[in-house]
Amino acid sequence: MSEQNAYDVVVIGGGPGGYVCAIRAAQLGLKVACVEKDSTLGGTCLNVGCIPSKALLHASEKFEEANKSLGKFGVKLGKVSLDLPAMLAHKDSVVDANVKGIEFLFKKNKVDWLKGEGRITGPGTVNVAGESVSAKNIVIATGSTHVDLPGIEVDEKRIVSSTGALNLPKVPKRLVVVGGGYIGLEMGSVWQRAGAEVTVVEFLDRIVPGMDGEIAKTFQRVLKKQGMKFKLSTKVTSATKEGSSVKLTLEQAKSGKTENLECDVLLIAVGRKPFTQGLGLEEVGVALDERGRVKVDEGYQTSVSGIYAIGDVIEGPMLAHKAEEEGVAVAEMLAGLPGHVNYETVPGIVYTSPEVASVGKTEEQLKEAGIDYRVGKFPFTANGRARAMNSSEGMVKILADKATDKILGAHILGPEAGNLLHEIVVAMEFGGSAEDLARSFHAHPTLNEAVKEAALAVHGRPLHI
Repeated sequence: MSEQNAYDVVVIGGGPGGYVCAIRAAQLGLKVACVEKDSTLGGTCLNVGCIPSKALLHASEKFEEANKSLGKFGVKLGKVSLDLPAMLAHKDSVVDANVKGIEFLFKKNKVDWLKGEGRITGPGTVNVAGESVSAKNIVIATGSTHVDLPGIEVDEKRIVSSTGALNLPKVPKRLVVVGGGYIGLEMGSVWQRAGAEVTVVEFLDRIVPGMDGEIAKTFQRVLKKQGMKFKLSTKVTSATKEGSSVKLTLEQAKSGKTENLECDVLLIAVGRKPFTQGLGLEEVGVALDERGRVKVDEGYQTSVSGIYAIGDVIEGPMLAHKAEEEGVAVAEMLAGLPGHVNYETVPGIVYTSPEVASVGKTEEQLKEAGIDYRVGKFPFTANGRARAMNSSEGMVKILADKATDKILGAHILGPEAGNLLHEIVVAMEFGGSAEDLARSFHAHPTLNEAVKEAALAVHGRPLHI
């Protein structure tokens, strides 16, 4: 094997976890290659996930704002129409700029992009498009793929995954979304703003499972007010394409009662699963858990020495930023530095309008663990900046340990919730208390004042309610 094909680290997968791991390892002086089979870098996130969906979410918000809200600010417009091809072109241009940016970063940091499918053929050896490459260390960062419903075939035209939902050639009159999680609600919001009638079918009795229950209920009320319909505790038992429509059979979880529903496009958004096929894991002895995830130790090493795994293929939330932090941690460990990820502060955000953002424990989790806590809440209706923006729905909710005042969790429903959450994330990283937040300057008038007020409310002393 030539010296040219010998690396300190070979990362399999060019998504957020993989490319960040590769770049950080190269920054630390290691010889690095990243294997990616697709024609562009960036993985699901940059190509068919986080980035294109946010481009459409933002564009559709602007359309709805022009159509319904600007008049309240004294901005008078004529008839507003949707140019869907232009909206999709905006999305594509954003994706193109981002993936080209990763290529530039690889060149800048001297990371080799090995194009083709990667298969681990033994400890320290990866086969890429028929060529053998040696590596002192291998990092699996192949991400995840969408989960299908049994008996329902996704054709990415009328029955679509999140990928197909990004490229619908026209606005469907009726869209049914199966799954009330992040992806389903975000894509449902895009097409509802564009003019579709959207119905969300969720097997559980609530949306956004795993988020704080009070926030989830309020969030559902807000979406319902916007026109989104919900069928909770309901499962889809069949979906048949007939003519230009899709006919569904639904079954209520408790009663077993069935009903029929018809739509123009059906979006399956019931979750994601680790992508490990074709990697040769079984042959080299890499152990998987009962959910098909790669088992790793506290240093992200698999059951085979020298083979590591990060991101969606291992346990934990399937989020790009979680994968990135794991990629940095592994790269630093391989370079002889300490690497660490604090899973207590992984933020989760639903990029609807209003946004929902969450970090740390929910009330339900604290009660189940028997932890005494205090709650501080502050509504955006009492925030001057939110009122000025005509975006006063929702609240900030902070949970703190009753004895120590340490912040245990925070949950925000409201304008720019994802941005507002991060000051709380930083506070939690440093073991901060609700009092620390309450005593910190928050400029007036800002949305961030709602965070300060919620922190004050933990001790029963909010100033503006």
